[in-house]
Order: sequence, then structure tokens, then C-alpha cells
Amino acid sequence: MRRKGRRIALWSAGALLLLGGTGAGLLYMKLNGNLSSVDINAALGKNRPDNVDNGSMDILVLGSDSRAGANSKYGRDEGSSRSDTAMIVHVYAGHKQASVVSIPRDTIVSRPECTTQSGKTVPAVKREQFNEAYSIGGAVCAVKTVEAMTNIRMDHYLEVDFAGFQNLIDKLGGVEVTTTKPINDRWSHLKLDAGTHTLTGEQALGLVRTRHGVGDGSDLGRIKLQQAFIKALINQVKHVGLFTNPTKLYGIADTATKALTTDKDLASVDKLYGFANSLKGIGPDQMRMVTLPVGPDPRDQDRVVPLEEPTAQLWQALKADQPVPDAVLKTGDGAKTQADGVVK
Repeated sequence: MRRKGRRIALWSAGALLLLGGTGAGLLYMKLNGNLSSVDINAALGKNRPDNVDNGSMDILVLGSDSRAGANSKYGRDEGSSRSDTAMIVHVYAGHKQASVVSIPRDTIVSRPECTTQSGKTVPAVKREQFNEAYSIGGAVCAVKTVEAMTNIRMDHYLEVDFAGFQNLIDKLGGVEVTTTKPINDRWSHLKLDAGTHTLTGEQALGLVRTRHGVGDGSDLGRIKLQQAFIKALINQVKHVGLFTNPTKLYGIADTATKALTTDKDLASVDKLYGFANSLKGIGPDQMRMVTLPVGPDPRDQDRVVPLEEPTAQLWQALKADQPVPDAVLKTGDGAKTQADGVVK
């Protein structure tokens, strides 16, 4: 049973369930029909970083903040959808270890020229908040911006929205976490005493979105909560008896595929299964969580900017399929926050 359970890999931002083997025929067609996809390769063409063939893999994972439909109860944006959570997952050659780099959404970056979904060209800018790329040009602009930042080609793209994330956690039966301090955030609708909790989907969503309930209310603190929750989520999936309960397995697969948007190369159940199966050896203990090294933006106290030298070292290490240097892990305002250790 443990070996079968390892056929499920879960990545999220904060949270994605990738699974396969749920059957064929009508069920297979229904699950395939649930998936949304974007043809990143066709949209970006050849003007991209080299595809380094060293056995490693880089995946851009976004949690979307569309504030539309079922997501509207978590607040409203003025304008289009945003990427509320962004992570670059680097899977090392051999697929036994991974580094997960969280990019604060208020990071000021240079954005390349992008095309809106209506076909309008938006000129490149030298200073723009990172999550504006998704707002302007969706997945394609987000990938293009990340590749310009890192000079690393993204092999895959995965996106999950708020409503899908919440439903997925509920289908799993909740996720167990331990909080070392009380959390009370009226903006994210989360109130937890210190102690061990099995979070519902709504509570889990509140946790990965909370900013004001822990520490100084910064996005850097929220990232620490997201990183802790991802590890708890992956650990939880390993202990869920999916293969002894086909009905539950199908319900989770149905919910997960409805929640996901992928690049075209992953846009079928069998391709997702193969992708997930290639990651089956990576558990919470094999994942190194990293926050992009950032410091205060001299021109805007409410924003942050990448620290040039450690950020360059980070991207160089990943491109060379090397571990993130310890010095990089200890650098930047996100390396140590008041939210550290609040969730376990």
C-alpha cells in the first residue's frame, strides 16, 4: 500500500494534486475534459533560455487570485486576475530532491513585452510588481517574466485557483497542522488557537492567504506559512488510503483536474500521471524551501527588490543543477521572519 501511495505527488502553492490511474473510457474522457491548458511553447517560440538537458526539471507553479465566481468571497480586486502565490520548483537530476523557490508577489522586477489575452501588445517595463505579469498576459506572460528573471527555461506550468484549492483539501478530508501561536486574521477569515488542527478547505485557504494574523503582516511571513503548509499537505497525502477507496480516488481526481491549468505538454490525465510518477520519490524531507533573497525597495517601502548577488547565485545554482548555497538561504528579509515556526 505504501508503494501505491507513492504514486501520488502533490505540489501546491501553493497546492496541486497530480494523480492518475483512475480508469479509462468515459471516466478518462471526463477527467481530461476537466483540464484547462495553455500552449506556452507555441506562444513564446524560440526566444527563450536554452533547454538544458541534464535530467533536471523546472516548473512554474502559480496560485491564481482571480476573485471571480466562487473566489469572490475572499475579496475583490480592482481589475484582472492576479497570481497570488508563485513558486519555481526545481527538480534535481534523478528526481529524488527538489528546491522550491517562493517569489514574493510584491517583488519589483523588469517585465518583458507581453501580449494580453485580447491580443494587445504591452511594452516591456523596467519596474513592475511581479504578479502584474499574470494580470496582463496570464500564464504566458508569467512564464516569460520568470524566464527573463532567471535565465532558466520553465519545462512546465501548473496553476490552481482558490476555489479548486479549497475543494481539493475538503475532498482529501482536511490537512493536519500544528500552530505554535494563535492566528486571528479577519481579512482571510481564519481563527485558530495554538494546537493541532485538521484544517478544512476554507481554513487551509485562509492559512495560505493570511498576512495580518501572524508577525508583521508582510508577504514574506505569509510565504513561510505557505511553505509549511505544503509540507504538511504532501505528508497528509501519503497517509490517505486513496487506493482502498475508488470512489474517494475518483472524487479527488475529478476535483484536482477541475482546479488545474497546465501547459499543453501536461494537458491529459496520462501525461499528468507520468509527470507525477517521475516525482514519487520526493517527499517533505527531500524538499528545500527557499524564499527569493529580497530587501526593501528604496523607491517604495511597500515593495521589495531582489538582492543582486545572492539572487544571481541562486539562479546559477539551479541552472547548474546544484544545491542552493547556504549563504543564499540565510540572505534577505525572507530568510527569517516572525512567522517562522508558527505552523508545523
